[in-house]
Amino acid sequence: MAKTSVDEVPVVSASAPSRRRRVPFAHAVRLPPRQAAASAARATRAWARRPSGRLTLPGLFLLALVAATAAAGALLVPATIRAPRTVAEDSSAGPSASAPSGLPSGPAPSGGLPSGYPNGGLPSGYPSGGLPSGYPSGGLPSGYPSGGLPSGGPGTGVRPSDALASWAQQVGAKVGIPAVAMQAYGYAQLMLEQTNRSCALSWTTLAAIGQVESGHGSANGARLGQDGKALPKIIGLPLDGKDGRMRIIDTDRGQLDGDSILDRAIGPMQFIPSTWQEIGADADNDGLKDPHDLDDAALAAGNYLCKGGRNLSIPTDWWNAILSYNDVRRYAQDVYDTANRYGRASRP
Repeated sequence: MAKTSVDEVPVVSASAPSRRRRVPFAHAVRLPPRQAAASAARATRAWARRPSGRLTLPGLFLLALVAATAAAGALLVPATIRAPRTVAEDSSAGPSASAPSGLPSGPAPSGGLPSGYPNGGLPSGYPSGGLPSGYPSGGLPSGYPSGGLPSGGPGTGVRPSDALASWAQQVGAKVGIPAVAMQAYGYAQLMLEQTNRSCALSWTTLAAIGQVESGHGSANGARLGQDGKALPKIIGLPLDGKDGRMRIIDTDRGQLDGDSILDRAIGPMQFIPSTWQEIGADADNDGLKDPHDLDDAALAAGNYLCKGGRNLSIPTDWWNAILSYNDVRRYAQDVYDTANRYGRASRP
């Protein structure tokens, strides 16, 4: 038998002598590319019309669609998770220290400070490594005991902040703050300089909060006594969720605010009872943590503002601290404006 070419296969017939038959598949291998593609397309269409093709093609299409959707999700979902989200202004808080213990969700500036901040910095008089304007150059106010902070104690009749009386009279007259309130704010700053110096708290910030919250203990017809206590006690409206106030169910059984149904803000610095129970202080060493005593309340407010390792000489930390006290943008701006005014007025 003679050799055959690659596309020729001998076919033996019983009634005819041996002859060669061309095999279509082998012949197609040597077709030009365009003809091969056309032939493949015709074969695919023919297969698609058969029962096996009608069942298989939809499945292949569905599989391709699922794969494409999964690929798109792999790209889009992580991008969405990483995208920055704006935080809506919370107008539900009332004029009081807020209950949350973590960092605020408020609008802390990301690229700078809000309009109204002079020269891109903090309020005038804010410490930048030292005491704010109005303090004598020696560091401590004139007349302050060189041996350190006075201790006082229950029954001694000594109010430690009385050591600041001379300074409080001088600076209070400039800024329009009663001397007894100035003593409380100044003493709180000096205490925190010893216990949490990295916080860099200024009395101007505490005084601004005291003014915005209660007019330095004069809200609702109250008067700040020489012992630093506001009488009659300053009790805020019930925190019932109305008129922009938060809704807070009673947390102290009415022991501090006299309301066993809802909480109310209390004292010259307007603390919520649950916050006072956490952060209350005894600044005058009388053995009591009294939210109605401005000495105690100012030091507690300072401790609250300094929570979380904040450095209040950093603008973002300063704003976060104020917003943690009351998470309302307008409130924070009012505190800033007041602190700035006090800093300017206290300059020598």
